[in-house]
Amino acid sequence: MQELKRKAINEIIDSSIKSFADGFEIRHIKEVDDPDGVINSKKNNIFMAELGEEFMFYSAFVRSFDSSFGNILENIGNAIAKLSYEVNGKIESYILPQQTQHIDYLMTVYNEHVPPKKEDYEKFSWVKPRDITSYMTSHETDNYFYNPKKGEHYIIELKAGGDLDNKKSKAEKIELLREYFLLKNKLDGSSETIKLMFATAYNKFGEGNEWKQSQVRQYFDEKELLIGKDYWNFVCNDEEGFQIIFEQYKKSANYIKESIATIKGLYF
Repeated sequence: MQELKRKAINEIIDSSIKSFADGFEIRHIKEVDDPDGVINSKKNNIFMAELGEEFMFYSAFVRSFDSSFGNILENIGNAIAKLSYEVNGKIESYILPQQTQHIDYLMTVYNEHVPPKKEDYEKFSWVKPRDITSYMTSHETDNYFYNPKKGEHYIIELKAGGDLDNKKSKAEKIELLREYFLLKNKLDGSSETIKLMFATAYNKFGEGNEWKQSQVRQYFDEKELLIGKDYWNFVCNDEEGFQIIFEQYKKSANYIKESIATIKGLYF
């Protein structure tokens, strides 16, 4: 990786983590005298309190931290991607009834444990109506990257956690397919390609190990998965991406550790 790009990635991570730690600390400082605050509400639980201050603090803190930190990882991914791709957050286009019906058909097929294939939606054809006004809509995306050199569009559904609730995997694929047809319609006959991907920020089974969520794989082809390290390498457009990101994160994580110690000292 070029040194300038490496430095830019390190700066993005460091500033993002510091900003997150500062904001998280300020939020909990403001709640010190609020009985309904995240931590104070746990302190009033006599059953939790009996387990000790340490347990009570972290049981309240981690739940609040986890949801907030996921947003930071998504923002970091988008910020780093801008070094290699054009990054968009919304697709504004139209989707036709026959396209929605085809999505419903595919879900019925996949429910029968038929392995999904990209060709299932890539080869589906339709005729553009003269008036598309009533079919216009927009869709917010987690990650939508465009590589103009390759003429490739990437729509990525990111789960900051290491897995996806099996009950939600079908809904996630439906949303990705809707985004696919929206973008396909927007490109209006262009020869550029669209790739759908499901990603996680880390591998819940350990980096380098097989990601074993078989029920999720029921709806996603192997080529549609970016798990843990593969996601960060893709975001960086470099095989060293994950290593560089995590090395910097280990340094920047000290901001969070310091904030945790400050918050804990205020409450206990």
